[in-house]
Amino acid sequence: MIIAKQIHKYYDELHVLKGVDLTIEKGEIVSIVGASGAGKTTLLQILGTLDFYSKNPDSQLLINGIDVAALSDTAMAKFRNEQLGFIFQFHQLLPEFTALENICIPAFIKGTPQKEAEAKALELLQFLGLEERKNHKPNELSGGEQQRVAVARALINSPSVIFADEPSGNLDSESAEQLHKLFFKLRDRFGQTFVIVTHNHELADMADRKITMSDGLVKTN
Repeated sequence: MIIAKQIHKYYDELHVLKGVDLTIEKGEIVSIVGASGAGKTTLLQILGTLDFYSKNPDSQLLINGIDVAALSDTAMAKFRNEQLGFIFQFHQLLPEFTALENICIPAFIKGTPQKEAEAKALELLQFLGLEERKNHKPNELSGGEQQRVAVARALINSPSVIFADEPSGNLDSESAEQLHKLFFKLRDRFGQTFVIVTHNHELADMADRKITMSDGLVKTN
């Protein structure tokens, strides 16, 4: 599913990732933990193709057998839209659009017909218990509801991998617990792989595998 070899990342002279080797299997839920500044978010962004590793002859990133470094910018954007989903601490919903419209945006970018996209979005809203909130804008939703809409948006194109960066960091404890359980329910229902950066110890310990980052390297617990 994901094979990362000798992943380095420099920001000018700062060596943030120092040769990360990591393999994540299909359908696996992996949590990444570690102190602030350990490189967790940088690694997640590189695995999710939102950032790129520093050039190194020994470095490689394969997702579903595809060498992402070999893709053109256009092919990369298409791959990211169709194969990867993202959930962030701050849901990043567009305030002027309804829940249904926000969920459909990645599908529209993919070129999915409106009727088909909306049908899939409604299916996801129903699965997430939000069908009655479909026409509500983000400011009319609770924090937990907004994050579930963001989850649906990440799922709309049926991606292979979901990357989540502190997904429950902005939620109260009850909403966070519901979101954590939802990830496992989604994996069982749709078969997605989840890679989650979190400071939440309960979520980290629930994962199939917990990876600790320290000083730009990973250690599997």
